[in-house]
Amino acid sequence: VQLQASGGGLVQAGGSLRLSCTTSGRTFSRYNLGWFRQAPGKEREFVAAANWSGETTIYADSMKGRFTISRDNAKSTVYLQMNNLKPEDTAVYYCAADGNPWGRVIRTMSSEYDYWGQGTLVTVSS
Repeated sequence: VQLQASGGGLVQAGGSLRLSCTTSGRTFSRYNLGWFRQAPGKEREFVAAANWSGETTIYADSMKGRFTISRDNAKSTVYLQMNNLKPEDTAVYYCAADGNPWGRVIRTMSSEYDYWGQGTLVTVSS
């Protein structure tokens, strides 16, 4: 599974961005997908994840109410809509796929994801 993230950029605080992550694999719809981020000098942290069907989603506490993860399996794409962005949201954002098909548990640890995109940089200015 190869993942390609896009949509990052520079935005002012309070603004919005939508990240996209596409894959060339035909098995996209089998896997739970997640977004993580890594700020300079910090460890990679969980942002949000969706199960293989998109019916179940989970979020890190600090993102609840501001970020929304969704997926379009027909387009093999997962999205992260980010609203009311804050300077502390500045980071490289990565999409990742859990390699277990139709996983019943949505993972939040980066070590539990098997496939990663290259990351897209989001910079929020104050």
